[in-house]
Amino acid sequence: MAEALKEAQKAFNKGEVPVGCVAVESDTIISRAGNLREKDPTGHAEMIVLRDTGAVIGNRVLDGITIYVTLEPCPMCMSAIMIARVGRLVFGASDPKLGAVYSRWNLPNDPSFGHSIRIASGILESECMDILNRFFEVARKR
Repeated sequence: MAEALKEAQKAFNKGEVPVGCVAVESDTIISRAGNLREKDPTGHAEMIVLRDTGAVIGNRVLDGITIYVTLEPCPMCMSAIMIARVGRLVFGASDPKLGAVYSRWNLPNDPSFGHSIRIASGILESECMDILNRFFEVARKR
């Protein structure tokens, strides 16, 4: 999660909502990204990491991959994570507005996906919330 936080900080520095994501296989980071939503409506950190990870491993099925993300995935990202059959999802802060893991929707338990994923939440939660809070404090002052 510390590496995902580094990506969130890079996004923050670019004026993007500071969400960072890394994909890990066997303790090796396969891909990493921060949000790029200002230039691409699908430029969520998770979507970028999923695309890059599939390209690196040469497969659309990511069952041996753990995704670490600083914020609970939205419906678009959680659907993509489920469709890619990611093996494990680890996230930091919950998102009561758009969270699609537990907070607002519960997509991992939707039988339509035909996939079961292991999930851990609240990892470095205060650090993940802190960078988001700092970003939106600055944004409100503008």
